[in-house]
Amino acid sequence: MARKAGTGSLLPLELDGDSASPLFQRLYRQLRQAVLEGRLKPGARLPATRVLADELGLSRNTVLAAYDQLASEGFLELRHRSGVFVAEDLPIARQDPQPAPPQPELGIRARDAASAGPVGADRRGGPRWPSCFATGVPDVSQFPFDLWTRLLARSWRRPAASLPIGGDPGGHPALRAAIASYIGEARGIACHPDHVLVVSGIRQAVDLACRLLLDPGDQVWMENPGYPGIRAVLAANACEVVGVPIDEEGLDVAMGRKVAGHARLVCVAPSHQFPLGVALSLQRRLMLLDWAREAGAWILEDDYDSEYRYAGRPLAALKSLDKDNRVIYVGTLSKLLFPSLRLGYLVAPPQLADAFRNLRTRLDDQPSMVAQPALAELFRSGHLAAHVRRMRQVYAARQRAFLDAADTHLKGLVAFRAEESGLHLVGRIGRRLGGRNDKALARTAAREGIQLAAVSDYDLFGDGPQGLMFGYAAAPEHLVAPALRRLKEIWT
Repeated sequence: MARKAGTGSLLPLELDGDSASPLFQRLYRQLRQAVLEGRLKPGARLPATRVLADELGLSRNTVLAAYDQLASEGFLELRHRSGVFVAEDLPIARQDPQPAPPQPELGIRARDAASAGPVGADRRGGPRWPSCFATGVPDVSQFPFDLWTRLLARSWRRPAASLPIGGDPGGHPALRAAIASYIGEARGIACHPDHVLVVSGIRQAVDLACRLLLDPGDQVWMENPGYPGIRAVLAANACEVVGVPIDEEGLDVAMGRKVAGHARLVCVAPSHQFPLGVALSLQRRLMLLDWAREAGAWILEDDYDSEYRYAGRPLAALKSLDKDNRVIYVGTLSKLLFPSLRLGYLVAPPQLADAFRNLRTRLDDQPSMVAQPALAELFRSGHLAAHVRRMRQVYAARQRAFLDAADTHLKGLVAFRAEESGLHLVGRIGRRLGGRNDKALARTAAREGIQLAAVSDYDLFGDGPQGLMFGYAAAPEHLVAPALRRLKEIWT
């Protein structure tokens, strides 16, 4: 007898198509497909187990087993005393997918750029784990948007006459003063507000430094492995990028001297190297400053997430040790607040401050002034410092929870160790995975919709360290354990 859900159910279910499978597996597959195809929408309430069991002529335990399996994989939420619901944060495929229109042929460079991006989501319509382990992404749900809205409204309700017009190429004066005060207290950097330049992020800061200080063909040290966004900007400015290896003490300064002793610039993240997460030792910091003084070179310090340190105080910035004014310091607000803000800041050596401002004027006049007054008040009022302290505790707890879940589900497959800072962890590939490389493992995960980054994708030469990057800061807490369990299944 065919088992179909009756008219009181949300949708028809056919369970007799595969008589060789247990009934709970047939029900599980039918419900999962309905979620993936969008026939069951996020937030939709499913029938109670007794109701669906009666309609299908099944035992209640059979329905309960199917629901439990779907909940463990993140498709359903079992809410105490409320019922069973389709998970709210699952991206659902379109019900009637249309074939993509033919695309024009890309040029060679465009094809290279299109193929160089991160591993994409699953194209087969498999289960999705939305941004589960995305790297470098903060948890924006924790940001005080109500406060932010009030600050924006206050700054623009009756703005000063100069604010809608703007005109300062360095950025809003109140924000530059607030940044100078903040980094003086938090990072030990003594600077005047006139030395601060508001930028859109690290890539714009690198571009400005290249345009101002370098000629085509000049050598630039870059951490290897390192952030590809910096590498792209250096290449666009016709620089010769020299990869300098990273070890347990950070950038290998002695190797840099050996391979490119007359380089003109070095790009380094001393507090928390990306992607490996190591900190530049004090001895290496002093060696790097000595080399820059001797070579007449510049150091661009990328301090992208130093606030998120979970053991002791954040490490002092490299610029705080700079007695020769060779360090250009760059910080970001995107990790502290939310990524779409797209604002950061550059602290120029005093002798370069006017040159940076003049160059900025020639390129694009000024940064957008819309958010800057509210940001200045966020700094001045102490709300930003309070938000950072709160998120430091949240991220430290999430790292511990991630490590506990990884020890349960990935033991012997991927090895992790606790880190004192950052928003992601790098896992070392274990013997049980049979020597498979990180890119192959990331591709396998991507076919399930689980986003991982391979460390080797950040290597200049292709023969660097292997590993997988797991961002834990914004990972939906209820999906971490199911996603790790699913990784174990597909990798083994």
